[in-house]
Amino acid sequence: MSIPIIQQVRVGAYILKQKILGRDKYPLVLMLEPLFRCNLACAGCGKIDYPKEILDQRLSVDQCIEAAEECGAPIISIPGGEPLIHKEMPTIVEELIKRKKFVYLCTNALLMEKKMEEYKPSPYFTWSVHLDGLKNEHDKAVCQDGVFDRCVSAIKKAKSLGFRCNINCTIFDNVNEDSLKKFLDYVTYELKVDGITISPGFAYERAPDQQHFIKRSNTKKFFRNVFKSKNFKKWDFSHSGLYLDFLAGNQSYKCTPWGNPTRNIFGWQKPCYLIGEGYVSSFKELMETTEWEKYGTGNYDKCSDCMAHCGYEASAVSDVFKSPIKAISVAINGPKTEGPMAKEIDLSNSRDPEFVFDTHVQKMLNEIHNSKA
Repeated sequence: MSIPIIQQVRVGAYILKQKILGRDKYPLVLMLEPLFRCNLACAGCGKIDYPKEILDQRLSVDQCIEAAEECGAPIISIPGGEPLIHKEMPTIVEELIKRKKFVYLCTNALLMEKKMEEYKPSPYFTWSVHLDGLKNEHDKAVCQDGVFDRCVSAIKKAKSLGFRCNINCTIFDNVNEDSLKKFLDYVTYELKVDGITISPGFAYERAPDQQHFIKRSNTKKFFRNVFKSKNFKKWDFSHSGLYLDFLAGNQSYKCTPWGNPTRNIFGWQKPCYLIGEGYVSSFKELMETTEWEKYGTGNYDKCSDCMAHCGYEASAVSDVFKSPIKAISVAINGPKTEGPMAKEIDLSNSRDPEFVFDTHVQKMLNEIHNSKA
């Protein structure tokens, strides 16, 4: 089972509490990004395109714990950069687990085998290894040969030591449907991973390669064809059934960016993990001052093609509580792969993109230079 029973129960109780309290905006997963530095330079990621002084910055243990407690989300995903570069990461993970947070430590696995002894297996802890396909596809995506083999080795070692281990797969428009099916079979039957997170790639403004981010209409057709596989029910996705149904074009959701707030070295990112248009100093300020209605598919041109799980998984989970019979039906039967799709969101009123000057970068550089002076 991709999601442990204890996590299902605790997260379900958390969501029910929010509903009882009448809250329509609440976090489900905290994206805790303690550094931007990475030991890879993937063409689809712009995180390392910062000055050296910014890449040298880290969130402290106290800052990470403060963010988790301030936010209150039951699940914490720790991406990067590459979080295993952070020397205090074992302490951060340990402290979060003490607070009964479900921690997903995202890694490209280059340091995973070396660092594994610093962590302990726990139902609250999961390795989330980034894999974008089989050997050729993945090594091409990360722009370095041999990375796939190191990922496989690390996953096998983690599993042998009793760790939970998921894979995190990003889909670009040059991925072949049959190749993806073979990949999903491989990680299921050969690697025996505990869960699969899958999401269409989002066009980061800083990413060097802007040509291969998948368009929304192509996404739906692509996933319908993939989900037709006879092995679909064997693939243990770490998603709600309704999110998978959304990827297949059968649900018309608006994104809920507050469901996955991001805290990184600059502060709390507005409005979401994928779009950086300013930062605030507290979670409360993020929730109360962000003009949420200005963002999302149909509202903002930058969001037009987005179907990423960090924007829409929380929408799907909320729909589970609104429409439990529909959710159960999809869970049993799987996503619909034939027939008409749900009505697409009208994009005609989307506002033009704003290209926000990186004032937060210059502000941090000034602070760094002043402290050195």
